[in-house]
Amino acid sequence: MTDTKATESIKVVSEVGTAFVQSNGIRMAYQEFGDADAPVILLVAGLYNQLVRWPMEFCDLLVAEGFRVIRFDNRDIGLTDKMDGAVAPSLFRLALSSLLGIPVKVPYSLNDMAADTVGLLDALDIKSAHIVGMSMGGMISQLVAGLYPDRVLSLTSIMSKTGAFGKGMASFAVARQMVKPIPRGTSALDNSVKTRQMFGSPAYLESDDDVAVAIKAEFKRSNNPAGYLRQMAAIRSAPNRNKLLKSIAVPTLIIHGNQDLLVDVSGGVETKKQIPHAKLVRFEGMGHTLPQPLLAEFADLIKQTADSALNSLS
Repeated sequence: MTDTKATESIKVVSEVGTAFVQSNGIRMAYQEFGDADAPVILLVAGLYNQLVRWPMEFCDLLVAEGFRVIRFDNRDIGLTDKMDGAVAPSLFRLALSSLLGIPVKVPYSLNDMAADTVGLLDALDIKSAHIVGMSMGGMISQLVAGLYPDRVLSLTSIMSKTGAFGKGMASFAVARQMVKPIPRGTSALDNSVKTRQMFGSPAYLESDDDVAVAIKAEFKRSNNPAGYLRQMAAIRSAPNRNKLLKSIAVPTLIIHGNQDLLVDVSGGVETKKQIPHAKLVRFEGMGHTLPQPLLAEFADLIKQTADSALNSLS
């Protein structure tokens, strides 16, 4: 656990377009685009996803809609501080703990990551923002909206879930691929390509070569396998958020693919159930990716949700 109070902002640029602030005792990397005085959209990335997993085209579309867009690296990924030395419990122990309801000690929780997110807003002197999270980032965004309601103007939860038992489960094949050791004779790159393609979007297929190029760029920027295990531990140890979600009052959008093999669409349906006023939009042919042909529609839906928040305040 870390102190949940954000410390004094320190900005240092070491990558073109990337700056750093201190948040919750952690040096966090972020990038921002658009007018500094525009309403803020904060993009919260998923499990072992660097900020670049939010496509630049998507950021540009949101800027064109009139927003200041901020994307950042969560703790243990990208250029944000790594929790080196902290050891996550084995995935088997986490699964056993979840099955038997036995608490297990983890290096940090999703609540800590939500505090990191709010600390970033503090460090940038942002009073409130439209929070958009995908996958694990959706879980973090749900926590921010529930635990820090005065900081959230609207919530968008993309291909995520509530933590309810049996909802939003991965297919057996994908779940096995996510946790098994890299086979002998297989490179980390090839294994990553195979994994990502397994839960890709069947109606919007990407070639192995294109996926490999994207993963190579991510590896070059940063590669921290131990961080993957620690983030996974935070997800696996997180309690059910259903009760908290019922308290969320801000305009809420839920986006999910009907062919998501990593977080089944039942995760999005359950999120809608717990936030009754939320709008659930399901996309046929979408898996656990952000397909390029759908980015403009995503941006438009987020703009509509943000506008409804503005209307409710007026």
